[in-house]
Amino acid sequence: MSVKWLSLILCCTFVSGAQAAVDLVKVDKSKRRMYLMDKGEVVKEYRIALGANPKGHKQEEGDNRTPEGDYTLDYVINDSAFYRSVHISYPDAIDRLEAHRRGVSPGGAIKIHGLKNGETQAPQFIQSFDWTNGCIAITNEEMDEFIRLVKMGTPITIEW
Repeated sequence: MSVKWLSLILCCTFVSGAQAAVDLVKVDKSKRRMYLMDKGEVVKEYRIALGANPKGHKQEEGDNRTPEGDYTLDYVINDSAFYRSVHISYPDAIDRLEAHRRGVSPGGAIKIHGLKNGETQAPQFIQSFDWTNGCIAITNEEMDEFIRLVKMGTPITIEW
């Protein structure tokens, strides 16, 4: 085999095996969808479950809402009540200020996570309704893929 053909084969192997670089995670709460974006193009889509009261921005701790706005995915948590999770940087300074003005706690511990540890029902059934306290839930298999594809520090935009 000539060097020319070998170079072409190696080049095609690397190009076809390359993963898109996720530069934004976008959540559309109204559609129950989360999109992994690369330069404005959707490279992966997930069906999500939210809290029991998903419409509107999170106002205070315990309101079962997922915050809306621009945040950052800060770190992975491998040991919690749920299968792996990724922390979202809520509350930000504006959220804390607004909660303080209203005399309430803004809440926190908002994450993208898998199913509850020990869950025995089928993931597709669990994901067919909103069941979190304001977090964003995907299946455990999807959570593994999400952590593999998305670097910590990636921005996340959450909207209705």
